[in-house]
Amino acid sequence: MSSTAPSSNASTSAPTPTTAASTPSNPLLVGLEAVDNPDDPGAKKQLRYVDIGVNLGDPVYRGQYHGKKVHEDDLADVVQRALEAGCRKMMVTGSDLKESEHAIQIAREFPGLCYATIGVHPCSAHQFDTHPGGPTALLAALKDLALSSSAAGKTAGPGAPAVAFGEIGLDYDRLFLCPKETQLKYFEAQLDLAVELQLPLFLHSRAAATDFEALLTPRLPHLPKRGLVHSFTGTLEEMQRLISLGLDIGVNGCSFKTPENLDVVREIPLERLQIETDGPWCEMRASHASAKYLEGFVPAAEGKAVKKEKWSKGATVRGRNEPASIAAVAWVVAGVKGVGVEVVAEAAWRNSVEMFGLGEGGG
Repeated sequence: MSSTAPSSNASTSAPTPTTAASTPSNPLLVGLEAVDNPDDPGAKKQLRYVDIGVNLGDPVYRGQYHGKKVHEDDLADVVQRALEAGCRKMMVTGSDLKESEHAIQIAREFPGLCYATIGVHPCSAHQFDTHPGGPTALLAALKDLALSSSAAGKTAGPGAPAVAFGEIGLDYDRLFLCPKETQLKYFEAQLDLAVELQLPLFLHSRAAATDFEALLTPRLPHLPKRGLVHSFTGTLEEMQRLISLGLDIGVNGCSFKTPENLDVVREIPLERLQIETDGPWCEMRASHASAKYLEGFVPAAEGKAVKKEKWSKGATVRGRNEPASIAAVAWVVAGVKGVGVEVVAEAAWRNSVEMFGLGEGGG
């Protein structure tokens, strides 16, 4: 397929940041002023994105790498760059109880912009056996957290920060982190809890399609909001089966590494597509099959990329993916599918809002 760029250019669709004189102290407010469409009916519609999977709780966004402080906390700058790129909603991923609590904390720090997921990642499923009080206590803690911070609870109220149960699933590529039997046992237990809570699923599947689908299939009729399989890197046949189950597919830079990956992305129906960065991981690289589709792409919020040791205010860190790159994800999908980037952006936005709500009247 030709590498001809999609019809909308990120640089022309990007919002114009507010001036320093009018800049509120809260970076969220700065961003919302920057990306909100003006009331002028003749103005060109700006692109808007949901990053449905970003690990904003990772210490690298606070300047810490492998337990060592390398540079200043720049989370506010990361958020501001995302907003300038048109990323109006972000789902902060929970990977265990502690990180789920942290994700909710971040969502409350940036209300209306950030939301959270609650769950235990398959590679961390062993925590059920090591948790004080055992598996029952950890499941109860997850349930209590969901009831206090999501639409599943009566006290959370409108705009509740937690919008999905996950990241849960199976990962047979990394059995050295957690044995298969443990993953299976606690994936099933968490699925049953999600059914009880009636939260949509945020799912992880690696090299485990048969078992993954076998556990999911009987429970999906009891989950009207279904869910999505994020960071999808599976086969065309696997994607088609998941679509037939009523699930959405989330794609990011890891979904674009090979020509075979792109063949799968091309076939994802727009009505089942959601987009993500999975930052700080899954950046797109020059060696990936996606590279030719990024020709002509101009980031809306571009800081100088430097090594982490050379970081200074306003710089981005080389190798640290950010939610601002969500625009590049949409650009690649548009190029692969041969449609305008605005078509991809709006389809993905609509799908995410309908599934998760995100304060937009859906969910």
